Amino acid sequence: MIQTLVDRNNIVDFIGEIFARRGGEEYLGEPVTMAEHMLQGATIAAENGKSDEVIAGVLLHDIGHFIGEFGTFSMDDTEDRYHEISGAEILQDYFPAVVVESVRHHVAAKRYLCATKPTYFSKLSPASVHSLNLQGGPMDEQEVAEFANNPYLHEIIQVRYLDEAGKEADMQTKDYDYFKPLLQRLVDRHTGV
Repeated sequence: MIQTLVDRNNIVDFIGEIFARRGGEEYLGEPVTMAEHMLQGATIAAENGKSDEVIAGVLLHDIGHFIGEFGTFSMDDTEDRYHEISGAEILQDYFPAVVVESVRHHVAAKRYLCATKPTYFSKLSPASVHSLNLQGGPMDEQEVAEFANNPYLHEIIQVRYLDEAGKEADMQTKDYDYFKPLLQRLVDRHTGV
């Protein structure tokens, strides 16, 4: 279990090591690597004055792809790998609930937006459409009503839009080290330091 390996003083560096070691992997058939995808979303969020929690949420939203026991998603997959669940479980002891819930529900947010915003689906990449199908497709009316009651809905939706925005080839981004102080502030705040 990660919690036995890492404490609040080194979780940010631990995540940085994961970015360094695994960040160069292909991102689901998109024209960016895993790290580029997450750093693009975080950079866009920072440049647009989003909250620290939203910046952290989008920076860490796909961390579950790095830690999942079943590897990363591919276009050949026929079943979902639930990376959002494993990512949230890793972060929950270190980060505020809004960050963890943004990670946990960024897939559900795609399903929600596809059900509630007709134009959203048309903006999805082929890889995102494929994963949507594995993840249950657009939400039905009952799922939409339940999801709309999430206390962090606003932040989760922001993270989802930033997730879709972070797929541009050759975009210049901040590096992980740029975001380390922000992440550590959130960890310290959550753990009561």
